[in-house]
Amino acid sequence: MSTTVIVVIDGFGVGAMPDAGALRPGDLTADTCGHVLDHCRASLGRPLRLPALGALGLGLVHPHPDLARRTSRPVAVGRAALGYPGADTFAGHQTMMGADFSRVTVAPLGGHLDEVSGALKSAGHLVEPLRGQPLLLVDGAVLVHDNLEADPGINWNASARLDDMSFDRIVSIARTVRAVAPVARVIAVGGHADGALATYVRDGDGGTVGLDTPATGFYRNGGLQVRHLGVDLDHTGQLPDIAARAGLPVTLVGKAADILACEAAVRRPAVATAEVLEHTLAAVQGGRGGQGGLVVANVQESDLAGHQQDTERYGSVLEQVDVGLTELMGMLTAPGDRLVVTADHGNDPTIGHAYHTREYVPVLIHRPDAAGIELLPDAATLADVGATAAAALGLDVAALTTGATLLGRGRGAP
Repeated sequence: MSTTVIVVIDGFGVGAMPDAGALRPGDLTADTCGHVLDHCRASLGRPLRLPALGALGLGLVHPHPDLARRTSRPVAVGRAALGYPGADTFAGHQTMMGADFSRVTVAPLGGHLDEVSGALKSAGHLVEPLRGQPLLLVDGAVLVHDNLEADPGINWNASARLDDMSFDRIVSIARTVRAVAPVARVIAVGGHADGALATYVRDGDGGTVGLDTPATGFYRNGGLQVRHLGVDLDHTGQLPDIAARAGLPVTLVGKAADILACEAAVRRPAVATAEVLEHTLAAVQGGRGGQGGLVVANVQESDLAGHQQDTERYGSVLEQVDVGLTELMGMLTAPGDRLVVTADHGNDPTIGHAYHTREYVPVLIHRPDAAGIELLPDAATLADVGATAAAALGLDVAALTTGATLLGRGRGAP
């Protein structure tokens, strides 16, 4: 049986969508891929070493002097619009797996303080506003606040220092918030900060107020723990569940293990890119015994580098991923095998802010049994990526809530 691997390079956009400037006009110049390549060449004195991404056709999707303009591999290449409002990892992955996320509720926390505070008090927590601002301090340690790393009102966070409270207690508070939250995602975050969290509270866009998580040191001090609590969805219409019901092994790696639902899936959560790649390669190797199956892996450190506005780190993560993609292509050689490399949104580290950027994402498909290169039309939604993977696995694409396969809709390379 064939194996399909979806590798999501978190935050790896290939240019602004037409509506990218609706919230921040400067985002119309966003180009995560191009700006990282340009910056790294200038700072390192050499181009980034990305032979696998070049072979997969990234230079056909995003022409650039540092990317190969041709490939001898029979790939299918294109780009996808996001298919959901804003630019968000949870919404991006759920959409990619076949959910209809086009009607995500956008709701800054400030408009819902009474119901959130009431739910927390009913659960026995001490709740107070922080300095009169529209966010809540719970049990003297947990801040419930607007997420400032995605577009305003898409997500809320429950954040605390692990020195002050266990992660299990942070998650429990986040679950209480989730029960009354109208937003796509409530994120429980625990880590080691450089100081008191209240020091890092700042205003965001659109009237939001929250914790400047990158500034706290959570991302660089080690020990970061994150749990993503998403809005209720019909997961039976998503790719992992459909694959599992068809008897295929399903493995979710990295952040995908945290945010995608599938009771039958093997979960391999990880943040470090080396660990994500190790788990992904091991899952493919395990499927070589004849079972095949679906592997969905998320490389998170690219997104973290974008939030930190650390372009060189972003480039280093891309080079590390490229080595792993070379290994994956070397393993996925059987007829029907597929490697799909894509992203969930952009996160341009040069844009001047730490938010995600609303960009098209690449769709690069390794297909060893194909006859030639196929240039795909722009997909209107990430759901088409999941539908393409479903078709490769011989699953019923119509069983997905939304999405249509991309292959066969393109044209040959000139």
